[in-house]
Amino acid sequence: MTSESPPSYIIVGAGVFGTSTALHLITQFPDASVTLIDRNSPDAESRVAASWDWNKVIRADYRDILYCRLALEAQDVWRSDPLWSPFYHETGIYWISRTQFAQEVVDNYAKLGRSTDELYTLPVEEARHLYGGIFDEADYTGVKNVLVNKTSGWADAKGALRAVTEKAIELGVKFVTAEIASLEFADDGTCVGVRTADGEKYTATHTILSTGAFTPRFLDGVAESTGRNDFLAGGRIIAAGVTTGLAQLDEETAKVFEQMPVGIQENPPERGASNGSLPLTEDKKLKWWGQTIFKNTQTLPSGRQISAPPASTDYAQWSIPDSLIKDVEFANRVTFGKRGESWSIKEHRICWDAFTPTDDFIISPHPASKGLYIATCGTFHGFKFFPILGQYVIRMLDGTLEPELQTRWAWDKEVREVLTNHNFWPTKELKDLL
Repeated sequence: MTSESPPSYIIVGAGVFGTSTALHLITQFPDASVTLIDRNSPDAESRVAASWDWNKVIRADYRDILYCRLALEAQDVWRSDPLWSPFYHETGIYWISRTQFAQEVVDNYAKLGRSTDELYTLPVEEARHLYGGIFDEADYTGVKNVLVNKTSGWADAKGALRAVTEKAIELGVKFVTAEIASLEFADDGTCVGVRTADGEKYTATHTILSTGAFTPRFLDGVAESTGRNDFLAGGRIIAAGVTTGLAQLDEETAKVFEQMPVGIQENPPERGASNGSLPLTEDKKLKWWGQTIFKNTQTLPSGRQISAPPASTDYAQWSIPDSLIKDVEFANRVTFGKRGESWSIKEHRICWDAFTPTDDFIISPHPASKGLYIATCGTFHGFKFFPILGQYVIRMLDGTLEPELQTRWAWDKEVREVLTNHNFWPTKELKDLL
């Protein structure tokens, strides 16, 4: 990376994309000026980032061999690096799939030269007896085989995010807690930094937006203030939400679930996206996520209609409609059947993330302004790549990103029409679920 002045970096958004980028930049360029800005402090009790969560699935089980390769690369770091490994738990994963997904995953591992010894499929009647039979009452309608991958698992999401942020700060990253109001531009249109809601200006040669679900709304404001619609996210990105919930297990029940893997139901299209459950947290809580992914279309001051999280500072993430509480209860029912009927699922949260029509990330220069870059769009599968995202952002910045990734993660690639069988794409509106 060369420029007339020493390179400097502002990263807006301290989720996995932003924090990973900050860590890799300060590690690779220890004398660089790296500023990470987020509306929430690193030690806040509650944050709006999609990555701020009790736990997240860590897996490389992908049909798409590109993401399978990247996830395997990230898993190697989760396992071996002392910064990451304390938060990773390789419990395995139990996939209830109604498609050929299982065999595709096995084939991808083989193509990538990875061992498939601990990755296999089993007929339902055999699989339901695994793990002490905890999945024996799951919904297996239309399922022939179950995929078991003993090399997958989960991570303590909040713990990892805090630890990596602290490491980045220790190495020299400046963390600023502030709300970003606008971008700053030079006379020639180059992006030279940001301005906060309280009027503070921060400048850098590189401004990277890792703003997740807030991205379309923020860029709408930029377009409005500059009079340039080429800043708009358009159909590239949509803000979407999904609901999670926790149940506190008693000591006796918790013992039964001590060796539980991640459990995932790959739903038929008419039901929605996958739902599932994660193993016990340290305080013996079981987590589920629902299958309904929804948007929140609203009319912004510009007059444009855009899906964005609720306007409240916490995204109203703790205000859960009854229909979405039932959505999580349904996930419990199809995973554990009668076994889970007595559990009281509480501590619900709506997690907001940025979606793309192709499920790809966007890691790309923004063509509307030199010096402006986008690194976001986890599409509810980005967390597992946390350890390596930053190194790919750096490759994007210095022009060494491999051609296939440049194409897949480009801002200006053709936005293909969302297919009717894309069961992940949000179609329901939050207002209709209230």
